[in-house]
Amino acid sequence: MFGTPRGAVNALWRNGKRHSTLVGHLKYHERTIGPVTDRLAAIAHLANCRPTGDYVCYEGPEDWAFAAGIAANVIADRRHLLVRSAAGEWAVPWHQDVLRQLPAMLDRVPVDSWRLYGWAGFDLAAANAGLLDIVGDDSFLNLMIPATEVRFDVSGTLLRAIDPADLDRLEAELASTPPLDYRAQPVLESSGADRYLDAVGRAVADIESGRLEKVILSRSLPIDYPVDIVGTYALGRRANSPARSYLLSLGGIAAAGFSPETVVEVTSDGVVTTQPLAGTRARTGRAAVDEELRRELLADPKEVYEHAISVKLAFDEMVDLCGDQPVEIPEFMAIRQRGTVQHIASSVRSTLTGRDRAWDAFCALFPAVTTSGVPKEAAYPVIRELEPEGRGIYGGAVLSYDCDGAMDAAVVLRTVFERDGQAWLRAGAGIVRQSRPERELTETREKLASVGRYVVPR
Repeated sequence: MFGTPRGAVNALWRNGKRHSTLVGHLKYHERTIGPVTDRLAAIAHLANCRPTGDYVCYEGPEDWAFAAGIAANVIADRRHLLVRSAAGEWAVPWHQDVLRQLPAMLDRVPVDSWRLYGWAGFDLAAANAGLLDIVGDDSFLNLMIPATEVRFDVSGTLLRAIDPADLDRLEAELASTPPLDYRAQPVLESSGADRYLDAVGRAVADIESGRLEKVILSRSLPIDYPVDIVGTYALGRRANSPARSYLLSLGGIAAAGFSPETVVEVTSDGVVTTQPLAGTRARTGRAAVDEELRRELLADPKEVYEHAISVKLAFDEMVDLCGDQPVEIPEFMAIRQRGTVQHIASSVRSTLTGRDRAWDAFCALFPAVTTSGVPKEAAYPVIRELEPEGRGIYGGAVLSYDCDGAMDAAVVLRTVFERDGQAWLRAGAGIVRQSRPERELTETREKLASVGRYVVPR
């Protein structure tokens, strides 16, 4: 990684910005080869070729992209926002609007035509709200401009590399992709149910007292054997039907997930969309049973209320963000099938005005209302009180951001995590006044199955 030791970084932060002499701009060398037949197998192979490296695979609205190696890095914690590249390091003290400075900071990175990939942890939400007293000491944002990149498409495969020699290596790796051959060992629940039931009861009491209207409470399920994250992604993606998916190893965190929704999508011409999902029933794969569960879901007053207040908050956030631009709800209360569950889904859309507004949209809409609560700022301390461990990137986002201003950010849900040799799953449910603890616990089990059935031991 480029840059100086952490002590030097702290000195930069204390002194404000550091102005360095820019090195010559780095350009991506590109090569287009034929389409890859099994893109999922190719991604697994690319990741396995980098067992100790930094990489992010992101399945966005167009197709998969695989980014590896760090040409520039963006890291944020409760102290500062830092951009590090070959040209030097720039750091500014953390404050509530600091992410809006990120486009200008990235303009100083000496790489042309870049795309940024990485993750935002759930603690970024409290930090953006100024609630630093409930934010942990770990980084809550880690993004990278990659040294190499593969963008897959049904019509061809684009290879990009700052070092032209890497193009040959990427092409050779893709040509030598073996077929997928993984076997799952399903994760079994062993403890934690009683603690979650108690937390839901306490959350309902908070709601009845007027502290808030809704809160999403999650629980962690530890995995008692080493996990093959890449294999789990390969098997899980075959079985799931996500809105987005991702596989990453970045900033000491490895994760593979199958997100049911996006928190924000911004096109290069400023169209901004968010897709709240709230309201859940199981999906069995038996058509008649699933249709009955769908009707039950749409007729359940608790589920409909939970969804409606989520859409209302997303709508209000979009109005505040987009000013005089009309805000639309092009889809309301559709049913989306996501792996082992089905959800009520809506979308809210408007248009951003002005240049470099994607990070404004991100700050306005992050975290998803479906991972936080209503009001969001009231939910953060309740989550901190009622969940025994920090969320890390659960409930945050995995995202891509282009130099032309386009952004796509998936909510981190239905994910297996690994850090410091420990692996776990996590799932939550939306708690409102009408919630019953036993039903919310069942909902977490239904969601955990979307990943837990496909965990591959290492």
